[in-house]
Amino acid sequence: MSPFLLTDIEAAVRSSWDAETCTPEYRSRWTPANPARDQCGVTAMVLNDLLGGELIRGEVHVDGRQTDYHWWNRLGRGVEIDLTREQFGPGEIVVGGEVIPRPAKLGRLREEYELLRSRVEEKLRRG
Repeated sequence: MSPFLLTDIEAAVRSSWDAETCTPEYRSRWTPANPARDQCGVTAMVLNDLLGGELIRGEVHVDGRQTDYHWWNRLGRGVEIDLTREQFGPGEIVVGGEVIPRPAKLGRLREEYELLRSRVEEKLRRG
């Protein structure tokens, strides 16, 4: 269990997002006007580090077609936390949600995850 309040963790995460922490192939579309955009995978992993629980992955659909995946967290008793849900526009719908085992080794988003995690940890240490 984390020694930090969820509100403190949320503030640290949200203030740590930028283009360098988002999914690299979508970095060009990241803007401060929508800071949660393409931050879901790394955010879910950092929250999993701090709070435990399960990683959940759903599909993003546009006009009935899958265009991407979306990640969030489920804690005990079925409580779900999704700090990046607001990234989606009106035509983007998240469907489903299955538990995905945490990867033993991060590949594709390792640098972005490590950067976000270090920023969040630093902010939580400083209080």
